[in-house]
Amino acid sequence: MIIFIVLAAVVFIVLSSTVLKMHPLVGLLLAAIGVGIFAGLPIDKLAETIGKGFGELMSKIGLMVILGCVIGAILDKSGAAIKVADVILKLFGEKRPAFAMAVIGGIVGIPVFCDSGFIILHKLNQIVAKRTGKPLGTIALSLSGGLFATHTLVPPTPGPLSAAGNLGIADSVGLVILIGLVVSIPSLFLSTWFAEKFARNVAITENSTVEPPIIIHESRLPPAWKAFMPILLPIILITLASFARILNFPEIWTKWLGFFGSPLVSFLIAIFFSYSLFPEYAAERMMACFKSGIEHCGTTLVLVGAGGAFGAILKETTLKDMVSEWLLHNEMSGAYLLVIAFLIAAFFKTAQGSTTSAMVLTTSILAPLLASLGFVTPIQITLVVMAVGSGAMIVSHTNDAWFWVVSQFTGISARDTYRTHTILTGLQGLVSFGVVMLLWVLLG
Repeated sequence: MIIFIVLAAVVFIVLSSTVLKMHPLVGLLLAAIGVGIFAGLPIDKLAETIGKGFGELMSKIGLMVILGCVIGAILDKSGAAIKVADVILKLFGEKRPAFAMAVIGGIVGIPVFCDSGFIILHKLNQIVAKRTGKPLGTIALSLSGGLFATHTLVPPTPGPLSAAGNLGIADSVGLVILIGLVVSIPSLFLSTWFAEKFARNVAITENSTVEPPIIIHESRLPPAWKAFMPILLPIILITLASFARILNFPEIWTKWLGFFGSPLVSFLIAIFFSYSLFPEYAAERMMACFKSGIEHCGTTLVLVGAGGAFGAILKETTLKDMVSEWLLHNEMSGAYLLVIAFLIAAFFKTAQGSTTSAMVLTTSILAPLLASLGFVTPIQITLVVMAVGSGAMIVSHTNDAWFWVVSQFTGISARDTYRTHTILTGLQGLVSFGVVMLLWVLLG
């Protein structure tokens, strides 16, 4: 019954915003309350759980969204986004901007959460689109697809890293990174193809967080190294912190790198550096960037928090225990287990929104069963991680913070985001899982 309740809730969330024309906040909160009531959760605790879920997700990414918006405004108002776009287009050629953005997303998505990477780079989307004449929807969807591919499959992002730890191969993270890169590469080409074919006619809504990029004369643009710093500094610091943990750096190094490499602190450092991008009236112009950035992230924060509230209700249900019990009574091995791992992760992802949570939940269920099912070598267990990661791509919709980041920071309506972003994440999961099964035939 709980499975039918959750599936009904997901269907309601989709229909509430696309057919019933409800604000997504209302649809998500109603779905959360409905699941709580029909799943038999204590009525007196429902409101508290919803509020707690909203607040917990805000505590994790709320400030990151705000500071990311400010960095986006800085890139725009200083001309740094134009300079970065020039360098990228010279490197890849102006005829392949969509693929260029997918590759950039794939690189940035390895150490950085895909939502924070997209927030930082969203102004770059607009500049590249304007310079090349490509539709903004095509450029943005290529970037989001690249970010999502490696974010889900390649450590040190938390999803695949936690999955490897849960399954007992924390010492083989290098192998997970290598296999993850192999599995994610086809997804980059898929993202480029899909974005160019299906996102070129997507309408950009006028009431979005998107502002027209500011055009600055070439002679007043900052040098390339300065223009890249607001983007690269957080990526470098987060990467150093991640590898300090993986490679067991001395404790004092790990502690300080972890501090400077946290998204909040690394974003702040990038913002302080950005004062140097304004040779005149730096304080006043930075204040304008803060004002513009903060004004344009309110709706995103509300919708991200609502998705967290829905996910919190699902975590209180018996879903995890039920799936675990079913697996214990249905022994399987080889490719069948990979399929089941993929399907379980896809169910958790679609139901509660968070890719990382879906991977953690699925691998915590599978961990005690792997040895008895014949999965004992690092390569076999790594392929389980990849199957789980592929499933955790399917699908991103309105209960997922990633859905709203792509929608709000591009200016695509929820309906069109379903038709492009949601379908793309589903295809990415299927293609990635196809690569996993091929690798199982070759290596398993």
